Amino acid sequence: MLKLYNTLSRQKEVFTPIQPGKVNMYVCGMTVYDLCHVGHARMLAAFDTIYRWLRASGYEVNYVRNITDIEDKIIKRALERGITPMQLVDENVAAMDDDLAHLNLLPPTLQPRATQHVEGMVQMIEQLIANGRAYPADNGDVYYAVRSFEGYGKLSGKTLANLRAGERVEVDPHKRDPFDFVLWKAAKPGEPHWASPWGPGRPGWHIECSVMSKHHFGVHFDIHGGGEDLQFPHHENEIAQSEGCHNHTYVNYWLHNGFLQLNGEKMSKSLGNFFTIRDVLRQFDGEVVRFLLVRAHYRSPINYSEELLRDAKQGLERLYTALRQTPPADGVTLDWQNSYAARFREAMDDDFGTSEAVAVLFDLAGEVNRSRDPQLAAQLKALANVLGLLERDPQAFLQGEAGADGLDAAAIEAQIAARQAARKAKDFAESDRIRDALLAAGIVLEDGPQGTTWRRQ
Repeated sequence: MLKLYNTLSRQKEVFTPIQPGKVNMYVCGMTVYDLCHVGHARMLAAFDTIYRWLRASGYEVNYVRNITDIEDKIIKRALERGITPMQLVDENVAAMDDDLAHLNLLPPTLQPRATQHVEGMVQMIEQLIANGRAYPADNGDVYYAVRSFEGYGKLSGKTLANLRAGERVEVDPHKRDPFDFVLWKAAKPGEPHWASPWGPGRPGWHIECSVMSKHHFGVHFDIHGGGEDLQFPHHENEIAQSEGCHNHTYVNYWLHNGFLQLNGEKMSKSLGNFFTIRDVLRQFDGEVVRFLLVRAHYRSPINYSEELLRDAKQGLERLYTALRQTPPADGVTLDWQNSYAARFREAMDDDFGTSEAVAVLFDLAGEVNRSRDPQLAAQLKALANVLGLLERDPQAFLQGEAGADGLDAAAIEAQIAARQAARKAKDFAESDRIRDALLAAGIVLEDGPQGTTWRRQ
């Protein structure tokens, strides 16, 4: 029985989809004005894991993750580079897809772009005006009248009284109330724009997700996710828009992931404290990065450091080493009656408890090392695969690519052969010298009954 933490109710709830056996999940994706950083990867990997577990639980999942492809930063960056906004978007979407493939993220069912749905946004804004929830201003903008929606603040817990006391509010003389937010922005010279009843312009950010989710799921769906920074104002505004337009519950379960932090602060481009995914992949294998992100519970913060990545690498090596020493039996399917699998399922059914599930993987790896049972090795691989881990050949992962020293597999095997010859000749000093020289280069030799294997440190 899957339970998940619903930000709206602030408690764990038994998950009951609107339509038995099917799940509609919408996740706020990237504003693609630049390369993705590992803070973005934290969110994307969290919902990839949730997506995988829902599928492993037998649900047919329709996973929509949008792309914001029109926004101030996109326009500014494209202008700086002398290209069109859509050229910038296409370039960064391709880079994002490539980066996420290295982290073994499954593609979502659909990845709609905001500019594909401008007509629907205009229609929703018209309906909000008709419902008395929005108003056009004399400057060509259209605003949502926040005080017209009685439920405003129910997701974030922020009341208008609290906001007035403790929040800075943008001053705009065209608003009727400082808390109102923009639905449609009048066009500025040189910017992309679309026709509307209020003049040429483009949609505000918040209206995009209300319309794209409605287009794919209708006015009511199961799960909406995103980073915890989106609770307010973005997701709060989505609720106001969608429920204010349709007079119907918008989403049943709201899920939000914790931040990736650097020196105690949220990793973000605005703070300048970030590493792109590509930066990190130059030093660490993509599966190591994924393991770092997945082994923490999705709602917990992660304090990013190279030390943590090195620790994740060592942990992943332990799991792969168990599979190298005991190759999994062929044709074995995941057995949920197995005691380790049952513990894994219990952990994941408790709000996607990956930290406990990963602990089960290590316990099972230890049992595989003790028993050398290919059936248990197959269970280890199958359970890890549910989290997008251990899908590669163990030897290939452990040996990796040539390091900075330039030692490739052939050169290392030649050194191992020379060491074996020295040992056979009882020249143990030479044998030890070769072993120590390889270790100094980051190559660990492991002697066993079937001979000597190696891995990169």
